[in-house]
Amino acid sequence: MSTTHKHILKGRSDQQVGKKGKDKGRWIIGQKLCWLRNYAGQVVAWDWNTGNTSDKHFHPLVEPLVGQTIVLADLGFRSAEGYPENLKLCPKGTWNERMIVETVLSMVTVVCDLKRLRHRLKAYIHARLAFVTAMFNVLVGLFHQLHPQADVLKISIAEFAL
Repeated sequence: MSTTHKHILKGRSDQQVGKKGKDKGRWIIGQKLCWLRNYAGQVVAWDWNTGNTSDKHFHPLVEPLVGQTIVLADLGFRSAEGYPENLKLCPKGTWNERMIVETVLSMVTVVCDLKRLRHRLKAYIHARLAFVTAMFNVLVGLFHQLHPQADVLKISIAEFAL
């Protein structure tokens, strides 16, 4: 769907949850999905909100993990009010492990057709994203069963796409 088409669709429904916002310098309409993944690649915490939400909205996902692990994030997670001490902000080109999350979210977006969510109510969007998250975790486990020699950080779910 082109950007122009998304602008035309914005505001067509009173129930529309998606909002216009910017992400990485580009205009988006829809939702933002934030995943925290563990060393094995599974999602251990997640949240979502409208496209006009700042990334600092997702700080509460990180806070319970203070003292347990670090969380790598891009500079969009900066906040003048501060941020959790275990949140490591990564300028472009540093901590490239962070890019694995971006790659995985892109993969899931394509495989699960997340660019075209038709849901209008928050409960339905939440259910769909919960399903996608659970499905991803199952497929990560299945991938590693089928490919035990594969690097933990390098996974593919494309082979499971219908």
